[in-house]
Amino acid sequence: MPAMSQNRIFATPTALLKTLVISTAIVTTAILSGCASKPQINNPTRYATAPDYYTVRSGDTLSGIAARYGLSYVSIADMNDVAPPYRIYVGQSLKLKGSGNNRRTTTTQAVTQTAPIQRQAITLPTTPSATTTPSTTSSVPATPAQVTSLRWVKPSNGAVIENFNLANNVKGIRYSGNVGDPVYAAANGQVVYAADGLKEYGNLILVKHIDGYITAYAHNSKMIVKSGENVTAGQKIAEVGSSGASRTMLEFQVRLNGKPINPTNVLPIN
Repeated sequence: MPAMSQNRIFATPTALLKTLVISTAIVTTAILSGCASKPQINNPTRYATAPDYYTVRSGDTLSGIAARYGLSYVSIADMNDVAPPYRIYVGQSLKLKGSGNNRRTTTTQAVTQTAPIQRQAITLPTTPSATTTPSTTSSVPATPAQVTSLRWVKPSNGAVIENFNLANNVKGIRYSGNVGDPVYAAANGQVVYAADGLKEYGNLILVKHIDGYITAYAHNSKMIVKSGENVTAGQKIAEVGSSGASRTMLEFQVRLNGKPINPTNVLPIN
């Protein structure tokens, strides 16, 4: 069937990060809405053995996971906000039990995030620049930041060794540091990738946020969080390292609706 044949998986880490699709760019509102729904159970016996969450492995498909645990693949997609053509990726955490999409709650002080965020796409560069000397911001046009309720903090206390420069294919900020220095989540969000599948980025963490933002933290020596975990602004999520790099540093990127923006547009000045 067409729907079943399209729920394919990115089997290799390189393919995953070249075209890492959180979901298709079909956004009707800034906050996803709708009524939560119970999972559609096709086989109660198999469903009873299903875990609450399942981590996607190489070779998995959404329909295959659904059949294994007596569920409808459409039901799993609905609970995890996976839009057609139902692409999933290695390391992704899928909810199998419970109600449908959760909601996030906000206050005037901060945002508490408890659920999948706005649909978007992200593509990371395949080959980062080897330059490690400070540079000025590129004149190549970049996507501007947009108004958001997110509270941003700096991901590192280290000095900047290289600034955002699209002309040199530097799509973020690189911070110096010592092995073991803390790496902080730049805003409230949900970890959607925490692995070392792309050699040039080493131990890499991707965090999905509201309003179309995604942040990336590369070259870590240690990753403290796992895919599927919710994190808060300022929470330690990793430790600085040199994995995939020629020197110890943190490479931090910000994507808005899949396009790179200068992190200084959202990060606090001090």
